[in-house]
Amino acid sequence: MQRLVIAAVAFGMMQGAAQAQDVGAGAALYDAHCATCHGLEGRGNGPMAPALMLQPPPLNDLTVRHGQFPVTRVVMRIDGRDPLVSHGSPMPVYGPFFEGDDTPLKAETGQPIMTSRAIVDLVAYLGVIQEQP
Repeated sequence: MQRLVIAAVAFGMMQGAAQAQDVGAGAALYDAHCATCHGLEGRGNGPMAPALMLQPPPLNDLTVRHGQFPVTRVVMRIDGRDPLVSHGSPMPVYGPFFEGDDTPLKAETGQPIMTSRAIVDLVAYLGVIQEQP
């Protein structure tokens, strides 16, 4: 019984932490590390885009393209679990910068996905800039 109580408390704490996202910090991270290629508004038209062989996709229409915001896919692209060939290496090229403490984030399935605090904040910002269907 004691294990069940401990597990329930831990799950509740994880769910609470999954809700704590800092959109402002995510916007700052996006501006510093993503906007150069993906553009200030996430339209895939950053100043480096013309120099790239593969054009960066827009990030502001992920919800429209996927029917819902693809939290798991976005997290896995950023943290390198789902690498992109266009970056020449696992995403992002700033890999070590986005590493850090394990922070739960609620995936579109409702299940928690573990990632870093920086990625949680970046995903929160990407969710805010989505075009409405």
